Amino acid sequence: MKVYYYYDKEADVLYFSHGRPSAKDKSQEITDDVVIRLDPKTNKVRGITILNFTRRIRRRNVPVSLPIHIELTPA
Repeated sequence: MKVYYYYDKEADVLYFSHGRPSAKDKSQEITDDVVIRLDPKTNKVRGITILNFTRRIRRRNVPVSLPIHIELTPA
């Protein structure tokens, strides 16, 4: 399954999705400005939305720390 990402500059929101987003996914705010999307059947994380993204980074090429742990496995 592909990982999709999109940055909405006007809204300052970064989206990541494991597979195509679905309107059936559940959303849960895990910290201020960070929302995860969960598969309603498996309860596994399918996506992450980061609001106010540029506020999280002070300068270029600085890693962004998020309060989550992600494991990627080969397809």
